[in-house]
Amino acid sequence: MTRSDSIAPVTELKSQAKRLREALKTTGVFVSHSAALELLARQHGVRDWNTLTAIAGSRMHLSVGDRVKGRYLGQPFTAQIRGLTVLGDGAQRRLTLQFDAPVDVVRFDSFSAIRQRVTGVIGWDGRSTRCTSDGEPQLVVQPA
Repeated sequence: MTRSDSIAPVTELKSQAKRLREALKTTGVFVSHSAALELLARQHGVRDWNTLTAIAGSRMHLSVGDRVKGRYLGQPFTAQIRGLTVLGDGAQRRLTLQFDAPVDVVRFDSFSAIRQRVTGVIGWDGRSTRCTSDGEPQLVVQPA
């Protein structure tokens, strides 16, 4: 079974299918675009393209300039996305966030570390794979 939190949006999946089709073509294997879509669905562990698009349709779509809210190192924030890069196979994105108000990322009373702009990596579910020492994701983002 597939992990739905690592599936890209439909537009990216279509691009992946196109790249798959082109790669197969260079090896002498010719498939239609619809066949490439079905192969891609099977690679993601689902039975067909329709199932994959249903899962992908539930993914969060973010763009530069979007307003978001969430938690960074356990602290709540609201922010604007200032940078967005899709990484590797598209399962993760690097975000640069500009917080509306500075966030103190240290939980101790005797010490502070104020952040106004941070960069983190999240999956299509809006959660980072890296966690704090208590097991919580370092960064959790959702549309504001």
